Amino acid sequence: MAPPKHGPSRGPPVREEARLRPTPRESSPRRYLMCPPAHFAVTYSINPWMDPAKPVDLPLALAQWEDLRDRYRAFGHTVELLDPDPGLPDMVFAANGATVVGGRVLGARFAYPERAAEADAHLAWFRRNGWAEEDLRVPDHVNEGEGDFAVTASWILAGSGFRSSPLCRGEAQEFFGRPVIGLELVDPRYYHLDTALCVLDEERDEVMYFPEAFSPGSRAVLARLFPDALRATAEDAAALGLNAVSDGLHVLLPQTATGLFDPLRARGFEPVGIDLGELLKGGGSVKCCTQELRP
Repeated sequence: MAPPKHGPSRGPPVREEARLRPTPRESSPRRYLMCPPAHFAVTYSINPWMDPAKPVDLPLALAQWEDLRDRYRAFGHTVELLDPDPGLPDMVFAANGATVVGGRVLGARFAYPERAAEADAHLAWFRRNGWAEEDLRVPDHVNEGEGDFAVTASWILAGSGFRSSPLCRGEAQEFFGRPVIGLELVDPRYYHLDTALCVLDEERDEVMYFPEAFSPGSRAVLARLFPDALRATAEDAAALGLNAVSDGLHVLLPQTATGLFDPLRARGFEPVGIDLGELLKGGGSVKCCTQELRP
């Protein structure tokens, strides 16, 4: 018997445009801790972005920060406020003060004495706002909070090389009970992990990053863990475009990182440009100002 002219039906062919359709995205409500830049100034230099010779326009810095806070609230997120301390000009960079995962708080231990007192201010805030002592940890090793810890569904990514100690990885893994992946930073402009990598979709383990900010071994690890990651150009990394915050749909990032907007849209995200030019004088942008309080 001659074989049939046609094989079994496999349904209609998949159109090319269907394969390229952006992933459906959905915003999820977040809770953030922020600190107004009431006393922000660049009076010392502890990263390549800081130049005490460049004056800060404090009213403009406050207005830019308020715009970021208001954008979060407009997207349905809760913003808690940490009182600024006149002796701590970098407190506006609230991401550095702690890491919160599953309602547990790993405090910070800063590398530079100029910021050391911020750690106690953050832990005092958590105590005042209902966190139990057993859910708070004063760290043994240097870590600068979410500056060097990034959280996805599968891992905690831990940066080191300029600020946080590699020893903080084991401490975080024991405290949070989550696997911690170490990543070595090699470019002093990207002195914290959150200047070189951003989690775009926590549940899907989706990130964007700048490969050249990492050691060769760490680049290989990132390529293995995140083969479909969005890789930023040198220009967008230099605009601190990766110092961004995503709620799963909206990606708030420096408005000058223009090369990231179309790639983000192609993946289904809605990029939102933010002007934090005055705070950039301290080496921080959107993410540096934003600590996430994960339940």
